Amino acid sequence: MKRHIPKFFRNFYFVTTALFLIWMFFFDSNDFITQYRMSKQLSEKEEEKQYYLDKIEEVEKDRRELMSNPELLEKFARENYLMKRPGEDVFIIVPKKKE
Repeated sequence: MKRHIPKFFRNFYFVTTALFLIWMFFFDSNDFITQYRMSKQLSEKEEEKQYYLDKIEEVEKDRRELMSNPELLEKFARENYLMKRPGEDVFIIVPKKKE
């Protein structure tokens, strides 16, 4: 039986390496497939992080502009929070939906 198997495949180092690779590809909790998925997920999270950092920077820039210009702050408060001066009436016009 041993004579039919090539000598290369009977080598201790080949068998050990083959078993190690099989174990790492399929059975280990840190197998290569899981490592690939985790790496892909990490890159996605890093992209999300960069997106949110950019958004934070944009919001801080807008905030600095609002706080430095009282007229712009008043306009923002009136448009977004429907604030008004004492004695004013606010009318909200809702566009009619097309059917």
